[in-house]
Amino acid sequence: MREVLPPVSSPPDPWPAPSRTTPVDATVRLPGSKSLTNRYLVLAALADGTSRLRAPLRSRDTELMAAAIRTLGARVVDEPDGDWIVEPGPVRGGADVDCGLAGTVMRFVPPVAALADGPVRFDGDPGARVRPVGTGLSALRALGVEVSDDAGRMPFTVHGRGHVDGGLVEMDASASSQFVSALLLAAPRFEHGVTVVHRGGPVPSEPHIAMTVEVLRDAGVMVDDAEPDRWIVEPGPILPLDVVVEPDLSNAAAFLAAAMVTGGRVRVPDWPHHTTQAGDHIRDVFDAMGGDVALDRDGLTVVGPDRPSGLDVDLHDAGELTPVVAAVAALADSPSWLRGIAHLRGHETDRLTALAREIEKVGGRVEATADALHIVPGATRAATIHTYADHRMAMAAAVLGLAIPGVLVEDVATTGKTLPGFSGMWEAMVDGVHAP
Repeated sequence: MREVLPPVSSPPDPWPAPSRTTPVDATVRLPGSKSLTNRYLVLAALADGTSRLRAPLRSRDTELMAAAIRTLGARVVDEPDGDWIVEPGPVRGGADVDCGLAGTVMRFVPPVAALADGPVRFDGDPGARVRPVGTGLSALRALGVEVSDDAGRMPFTVHGRGHVDGGLVEMDASASSQFVSALLLAAPRFEHGVTVVHRGGPVPSEPHIAMTVEVLRDAGVMVDDAEPDRWIVEPGPILPLDVVVEPDLSNAAAFLAAAMVTGGRVRVPDWPHHTTQAGDHIRDVFDAMGGDVALDRDGLTVVGPDRPSGLDVDLHDAGELTPVVAAVAALADSPSWLRGIAHLRGHETDRLTALAREIEKVGGRVEATADALHIVPGATRAATIHTYADHRMAMAAAVLGLAIPGVLVEDVATTGKTLPGFSGMWEAMVDGVHAP
């Protein structure tokens, strides 16, 4: 088994996705979880002392979060070993926050900005201006915070007054679990904490709220989540953090998919035995598609079948896996249904429409319903895959290209949002490059 080396150069555009007619056999070490890194950064900025984040993810989304909390008064020190040291400071206004396309920045930071001593302006990439943020802004208004916005979209301004009273807020978080997490993370600094009550359809990606709750408890915050759709955070201290960030399990999905579509073997070291990451669900998905999935003390190994099987799966709690799972489904021996994913229409792009369009380019037939994809594999053909500035679409395109010679991927560098140098790691895996 080969171990993948980190990348050293920028990929061409469009990128010729490498294909493979023999089984992949590789070990792939993944950097830290984006979801955990950005939650830790927010809490560290509000903590009662200096925190150390060990092995955090360094990507566009996490660098944007680090820049955001710096702008609001925290000191973030880049250590030579890649760790981040975060020293909190008074939250200050008169600042501009660049959200890029990062949902965690545009949703997690406004409640922190409400604690500032003046206005904080938020904007981002053009694509960010169509992502939903109105639910979070309405929740802040319900807590007495003044917000100026463009009909629930960016750009917007949070007019901080130095404190937030907190209390009860009801919201419909069926578009994104991040609206709940955002309030919970800042709530210990509200005068009366917060009680968040969800009123609406099922909350998507609910494991991410469980992640937020666990991170808060690790920092000594009192959280009551005993009642469904109700979360209570008490005001009080936030202990400094000294944490090792788990590998990003959602980023691992594409590399594990390489084993599924080539009948190969891929190992990801340090896969946690207990985790709140939604990406852990990929173990069950690939098992259902015919993979041999084994988790031991050293990591996770997936050995792929001769050809993946189709499946019928609800990905409501792990929607971020959908693009890669859809790519594997397009190469399966039978049709698949991927359900419960209506919320993906509000991500970096409308992922349901985008996946349907791009899979059909390479020969599959796809029906996109309001909240599902029905994928029927067909005779494959080469095509140029558009990624829509969406890192998960680029990873899915790489999986398709591994099994379909001649696939070109536009803007594969968009993977830098969560995994800088993805294309170099992918090529090393395919080429069987040895680590030193």
